[in-house]
Amino acid sequence: MVSERISVMDELATFLAGLSPKKVLAFETSQEAQARVSFLLDKNRSKGLSDEENKEMEHYMLVEHLVQLAKAQALLRLVKK
Repeated sequence: MVSERISVMDELATFLAGLSPKKVLAFETSQEAQARVSFLLDKNRSKGLSDEENKEMEHYMLVEHLVQLAKAQALLRLVKK
């Protein structure tokens, strides 16, 4: 099951990287999203997260993983040129 998710994430990352490698490499999340992740990380360290906040954090972690895969593949495409 996990390997299927990773495969799908690889496929999506490849698709994103294929759109425009330079744009993929330049992508950064918004300041609002970064602030929310920082808040959740701080809260998790101090008093823990609610179930809803845990789900939200897992979502952010999945998106971050996908972005990192896309950036790695975009970089490989630029290097191969």
